[in-house]
Amino acid sequence: MFTNIRIFDGRSKATGGGRQVLIEGNRIKAVVPASAAVPEGANVIDGGGRTLIPGLIDAHWHTIMSAVSMIDLLTADIGYINLLSADQAEKTLMRGFTSVRDLAGPSFGLKRAIDAGLNAGPRIWPSGGMISQTSGHGDFRMPYEVPAALNAGLSRGEVLNGGVVADGVEQVLKRAREQLMLGASQLKLAAGGGVASNFDPIDVSQYTEAEFRAAVDAAENWGTYVTIHGYTPRAVQTALRGGVRCVDHGQMIDEETARIIADKGVWLCLQPFLDNEFANKYPEGSQSAAKQKTMFAGTDNAYGLAKKFRIKTAWGTDVLHDPKLADRQGGILASMTRWYSSDEVLKMATSINAELLAMSGPRNPYPGKLGVIEPTAYADLLLVDGDPIADIQLLADPDRNLKIIMKDGRIYKNSLA
Repeated sequence: MFTNIRIFDGRSKATGGGRQVLIEGNRIKAVVPASAAVPEGANVIDGGGRTLIPGLIDAHWHTIMSAVSMIDLLTADIGYINLLSADQAEKTLMRGFTSVRDLAGPSFGLKRAIDAGLNAGPRIWPSGGMISQTSGHGDFRMPYEVPAALNAGLSRGEVLNGGVVADGVEQVLKRAREQLMLGASQLKLAAGGGVASNFDPIDVSQYTEAEFRAAVDAAENWGTYVTIHGYTPRAVQTALRGGVRCVDHGQMIDEETARIIADKGVWLCLQPFLDNEFANKYPEGSQSAAKQKTMFAGTDNAYGLAKKFRIKTAWGTDVLHDPKLADRQGGILASMTRWYSSDEVLKMATSINAELLAMSGPRNPYPGKLGVIEPTAYADLLLVDGDPIADIQLLADPDRNLKIIMKDGRIYKNSLA
């Protein structure tokens, strides 16, 4: 029983007092008045007037690649990569992120270890390898590997299942089904150019409507959906005609594209990409740096369009290859006050992101309520030293300000003592 607390329930505009929260097993049993008797035998945690909030959700995370450098990802032993990733998964949980939607990378094994209690870490909704066309955002072959022989083996990225290359309806269908077989809760396709990839300009569109439709058919046959990596109007609109139900990024969309997204009820998972201290930095003068600046220039407009057309908007970080930046996950969340109020930001990182996770339907690996403090919801909870709606920057310093971290009813951190 959590007593003497204020509560942000994941839906409200403000925190409120006068209630207690009872946990039984891995679920919230009840939210009761502060005057209610504590059940016999319950372990009582006196919150000291602090704020209890749902565990945070990052809807665009890379469990394997957030802290592993690009050179290590492409060259290091897979055992080393997995150990680095397991360490980062625990750190992710200790930053208060109890759930993540993993959007490319071989996270199936780590997810299994976390679910079995072998490693501490967040709940993971895995996409598996991002499916990409030849020369697309997920094609990380070197120029000396092109042209490939007809019987050429898999590239390093494909062997890792970080990204898989597929051209044409038949190949896309096959690769999509493979990721579902491995346990993908949703599929991800590269619909356009990217910043981190070396050989696809950011303005290019990738895949045809028919190829998107093949992946969508495979996903829908399994009760789930396809999201895309895409920035530009052409890339996004082609994917939308193919039936995708979520767009990740979208920083360069125009008003027409935003209207289509809204009319179709498609999700937009935006990231606060700006030229600031939270940017994934690339060497000055490099192609990636130039592409990144082009993308940065559209971020304010994209958020403006999302609000104007009332698009269902999720939040994620998309940290890549940078453990120091991964450590600032909460700070990236707090930076969202550039466009939203603190209560809107917290709602987005809890109950709204939870709605997107639930779109996996029967492929949802954790079919219960998340992102809220209410009966029957999973007991993923944070006790914050202060009111994060009054000061959302509290979440930027989790070591100091997160006094209790609970996931699935288990306490992973308790510094009240």
